Amino acid sequence: MSAPSPNREEPKERPRRHVHRKHDTFLGKVGHAGFHFSKHALQLLGILLALVLLVIVASFFVDEPMRRAMEKNINQRLTGYTAHIPDLDFNIFGFAVTLNNVTLSQDANPTPPVALIPRLKASVQWSELLKLKLVSDFKLDQPQIYLNLPQLRKEASDKTPVNKRGWQEAAYAIYPLKINLFQVNDGTFTYIDKDPERPLKLSHVFFRANNIRNIRSKERGYPSPVHAEGIVFGTGRGEIDGHANFLAQPHFGFNTLFSLEQVPLDYFRPMLQRANMSIRNGFLSSHGRIEFAPTIKVARVEDVTIDRVTFDYIHSSPRATESAKKITRAVQKASNKPSLLVRLDQFHVTNSNLGLVNRTKDPPFRLFVSDADLAVTNLSNQFVEGPARATLTGRFMGSGRARASGSYRPEKVGPDLDLEVRVDGVQMAAMNDVWRAYGKFDVVGGIMTVYSQVRIKNGQISGYVKPLFKDVNVYDPKQDAKKPFFKKLYEGLVEGLGDLFENRREDRVATVAKFSGPVGDPNSSVWQILGKTLENAFIRAILPGFEREIEFVPKKR
Repeated sequence: MSAPSPNREEPKERPRRHVHRKHDTFLGKVGHAGFHFSKHALQLLGILLALVLLVIVASFFVDEPMRRAMEKNINQRLTGYTAHIPDLDFNIFGFAVTLNNVTLSQDANPTPPVALIPRLKASVQWSELLKLKLVSDFKLDQPQIYLNLPQLRKEASDKTPVNKRGWQEAAYAIYPLKINLFQVNDGTFTYIDKDPERPLKLSHVFFRANNIRNIRSKERGYPSPVHAEGIVFGTGRGEIDGHANFLAQPHFGFNTLFSLEQVPLDYFRPMLQRANMSIRNGFLSSHGRIEFAPTIKVARVEDVTIDRVTFDYIHSSPRATESAKKITRAVQKASNKPSLLVRLDQFHVTNSNLGLVNRTKDPPFRLFVSDADLAVTNLSNQFVEGPARATLTGRFMGSGRARASGSYRPEKVGPDLDLEVRVDGVQMAAMNDVWRAYGKFDVVGGIMTVYSQVRIKNGQISGYVKPLFKDVNVYDPKQDAKKPFFKKLYEGLVEGLGDLFENRREDRVATVAKFSGPVGDPNSSVWQILGKTLENAFIRAILPGFEREIEFVPKKR
């Protein structure tokens, strides 16, 4: 057999002819002309489309019966409140229900409603469903929560605990899954005390709390992230950021940071009036941390700054004084309580006017420090935290230079207080209401300086008040020309008191009033104790026994 020639070409392979074949599938066959449905597939698709259309049509007829049943179930579960649901939309595909324009009213005070919710949507929380956790997501859009003083008093007087009033059962009536994600989008919260023109209003509030059911990390003390922010009283801003435990017993707990910026204080005027306090203007900023749980309650405030406020403590009627005593009793009850720690690292009042008003005298009078700058550090309700220290500077009655310094520690039996006060160069004419109230005279000239020390310890108070007067001029023939004769005579005798005590070399009058003894009512506040004690001592020092002194005036002359 001979070998193949090297120049001989191998025969070329003939191209294969492509043959289109049809592939069978569940729905039909796929061929070169496309997809061909089988007869059975077309019948199945028709059935599915019919079912979808049936569900869509049926959902429109389900909404109203569901709305009526839901409203009835909610109101059967609530105690003291009534809900009204005008409109409901049920989404069968998303397993979601949306309530529109829901109102909630307190039965005892139905007008105005406590809440108006334009849109409430409840659905499955799909992100947790992927982890095989079946819980719900509640979202409230632009809710308006409203509360006034009668509604608040009714709520406070209700003997039924909040957790027994059916709120959780009402939520189940809306959606039969436990809430795990709760959101508020652009909400408004309003409280009206006594003045409808000055409501306490939080606006543009955004709130989010997730993992409420604690389904992710049960070993954590506060497993639920919480965040809230909003506008406070129109111009201020507030924010909290932290974690909570909504399942803690006997009540939920939280541990959050908080921040307040430029919150106007004038809105608190109606509430402070019940505590013998008056406030006008002023802005507050503060930062800190609050932890509130069944086993621990801590409020650690890093700083509080109040700017441009006018604040008065008012001594008025016995009824108002009793209100102040109730607050004092509450503060004393909280003092040195082991489970409660309240600490304020720094408190600063700047560019302000701080006063003491006495409305029990005729005429009433106000003592004040203008351009006040008050700094307080380490203020706490726990004795072991050490003493709080405070300094105050300003201008007494708008003229004299004032400076005070002191230390304070809380005790269950009353305050532990040391205080030193010095006031220099006060124009006595600025205090004419005081002279009229206690001595029935006024002055046209004179300079006053006051020194004082006060010590309160173990329910006992001691100290002294030492006023010095210079160039006192009580009677002015031109100013007092229209006054009755005996009024002129009385003021002339009072001026003689200055002559009696006058130090001719220094042209000054000096007296001193010492005091000591029990504090008295342990429920009185520090301000009440100091105000009454200094008032009595000061008056004893500047108006010492008119009748006795007048007897000595002729002998002097």
